[in-house]
Amino acid sequence: MFELGGDGPGAILVGVDGSETSLRAGSYAAGLARRQGARVVVLFVHTPPGAGILTAGLIEVQRQAQATVVDELRAEVEHHARLLGLSFAFYERHGNPYLELIRLADELRVDAVVIGASMRAGHRLVGSLATRLVRDAKWPVTVVP
Repeated sequence: MFELGGDGPGAILVGVDGSETSLRAGSYAAGLARRQGARVVVLFVHTPPGAGILTAGLIEVQRQAQATVVDELRAEVEHHARLLGLSFAFYERHGNPYLELIRLADELRVDAVVIGASMRAGHRLVGSLATRLVRDAKWPVTVVP
C-alpha cells in the first residue's frame, strides 16, 4: 500500500568534516532537500587523535581545530539553510564517524544518507567510511565525489 504524500525523503542525513568532498555532499543534500521538501540533518563527528600523537598539547590543538571547523560549518549551514528556506538540524558527536552516522540515522529514522567520498589514497586499499556505509546501511546512501 502506498502512502499519499510520502513519495520522497522526509529527512536527509549528511556527514560533514570540513573537507572539500564533505562540503560538496552538504550542497548536494541541501539541493535534494530543497527539491523534495525534506529536512537536512547535518552531523559533525569529533574524532579522537591518532595513537601516535597522544600528548596533552597536541590533543588540545586538535580539539581547538575541530571546534573552529564546527563553528564555521554551523554558521555556513545556518546561512545557506536560511537562503534556501530549508529546515535543518546540526548535531555534534564524539567517536567513530561510521558508528555515529549509523546511530544518528537510526535515532532520527532518516530516509537517506549523503556522504563525501574519501580523498585519502589508503582508503582505496582498506575501504572508506562511504564504502562501509554503502555496504552496511539500511537506507539509501549517496556518495558525492
